[in-house]
Amino acid sequence: MDETKKDCFTETPAETAKKERGRSRRRLTGSKEAVPVTAAKQPKEPEPGKNRARFLAAVLTVLILAVGAGIGFYSVKAGTYSSAFLPNTEINGMDVSGLTVAEVKAEIEKGIAGYELLITERTGAGETIKKEEIGLHSEFDDTLETILAAQEPAKWILSLWNPVSYEIETMIVCDESMLAERIDTLACMDEAVMIEPENAVISEYRSEIKGYEILPAVQGTELVREQVHRVISDAVLKLMTEVDLDAEGCYAKPAVTEDDAQLNALAAELNTYTGAVVNHTFGDSKVVLDGDEIHTWLSVSGNQVTLDEAKAAAYVKQLAQTHDTAYKPKALSTSYGKTVTITKGNYGWRINQAKETAAVLAIVKAGEQKTREPEYLQKAASHGTNDYGNTYVEINLTAQHLFFYKDGKLIVESDFVSGNESRGWSTPAGAYPLTYKQRNATLKGEGYETPVSWWMPFNGGIGLHDASWRGSFGGTIYKTNGSHGCINLPPQVAKTIFENISAGDPVLCYHLEGTGSKTTSKPNGQGSSASSAAATTAAPATTVPTTAPAATVAPETPLSPIETVPAGTAPAETSPQAPAATTPAATQPAGPGYGPGFGYEPATEAPVGPGYQ
Repeated sequence: MDETKKDCFTETPAETAKKERGRSRRRLTGSKEAVPVTAAKQPKEPEPGKNRARFLAAVLTVLILAVGAGIGFYSVKAGTYSSAFLPNTEINGMDVSGLTVAEVKAEIEKGIAGYELLITERTGAGETIKKEEIGLHSEFDDTLETILAAQEPAKWILSLWNPVSYEIETMIVCDESMLAERIDTLACMDEAVMIEPENAVISEYRSEIKGYEILPAVQGTELVREQVHRVISDAVLKLMTEVDLDAEGCYAKPAVTEDDAQLNALAAELNTYTGAVVNHTFGDSKVVLDGDEIHTWLSVSGNQVTLDEAKAAAYVKQLAQTHDTAYKPKALSTSYGKTVTITKGNYGWRINQAKETAAVLAIVKAGEQKTREPEYLQKAASHGTNDYGNTYVEINLTAQHLFFYKDGKLIVESDFVSGNESRGWSTPAGAYPLTYKQRNATLKGEGYETPVSWWMPFNGGIGLHDASWRGSFGGTIYKTNGSHGCINLPPQVAKTIFENISAGDPVLCYHLEGTGSKTTSKPNGQGSSASSAAATTAAPATTVPTTAPAATVAPETPLSPIETVPAGTAPAETSPQAPAATTPAATQPAGPGYGPGFGYEPATEAPVGPGYQ
């Protein structure tokens, strides 16, 4: 094409600008018209395989450099340890890691120069040993060099986890005799000032805590000489500047400390016993058994606690002596207005000492705290000012007259006939519990049997019963024609008492001067009753109604009396055996002895003698 034609196709600047504006406008308006882009300006996507290769090459380069550097460092350190001791190397207690032989010797010489050892004692006091006093100096041979030559420098890194220690006889030396002498002259080694250790022990009983406590061991200041010499010698040879004798275990130790298991178990057992409390009640009063008494029953031998059961029994025995009322005098304000003292008889409280001792020991061994009444062989009506209470039979043997009170109320009173005085069978005075009562009993003797309707024994074989064979009661019949000891009663009186009395109720027999009479009374209430009159005209006791009649039972048809039995001809009868259900052995205490003719000893079981009439 010629130049003219080329010029024809040449765009003016204005046209070019216009075209550019058009392209821009199309781009901005989102035209779908393709915009031509030259291949040179088009961006290229990266190639993944080539980039990964470049990364791995970089990492490998770093590793090679690091390994090279490490190898170089390791080689340098190995070269260092060819003339110095490996890490974690100790010689005679001295850390020589990284030091040369010359440096080790220099350190030793430096340590010896002006050396002194401070010895600290348990008391806080301190003493010193100087090098001049023990001939301390250095001595070197070729041992250090031998140890260094035996090392493997190329394996230095292994020594970081494998420490080694050497003990050599040369290098630091002292005069052993001078050192031993200096140690023995230390003030703390003077036996005169040493305090021996004391074992932990259990204290004496302490009333304020009702028990025992463990007293801690006393450590003392007694030194074990061999240990002191060894510890100080080792410290000197290692050029230590201070040693603590207590920390190094140089003091003698107590054999038993306050943490000892056996000692604590022993104290716990003792405190179990002394922690027990037994409150014995006696009515409104109370007796307390606690550690203050119990500790006297205890003894310790080795690791064994012994509870002395004999002392427990003695304690219960003392309780019985203080609080038992059986066989002890009793004051009775009689229905005659006078007070008598009854000195004999077994009525009253009686502790069963064997059972109560066993109960107390069980409580003490368990360390319990209990309130209890004692175990009793026999009980009484009251723990008050009198033990017989206000239900009892009052028998005036002088007046031959009795009164039966129930709950303080007079139920019946009557004349009676007691034991034959002329034959030595007098009914004994005394306070007795009713043993039992039996309906329709038979009194037996040699070739003779006499039935009675109301049988109430109270003193061995002596009892209250109806005497249907008698036509009169009271007066002086008993002196020559009395019974073998029983209280013979009009049948209706015996019946009334029988129906109102219970086993264990007290029967109080006494003599009262000035109340006797010769006048008798009939069983149906007829005839003279001077004895009763005496009772009703005298000042009554507090429990007796002031208007109490001489007899409060209804008259009955008289039975055929047996009034003329000559003294000494009465058959030797025996009382019936008590029913098993109503006569427990524990409630049948032995009564006092009786006059001649009874033929048996008092027993705790239902009697089988004597004769009656």
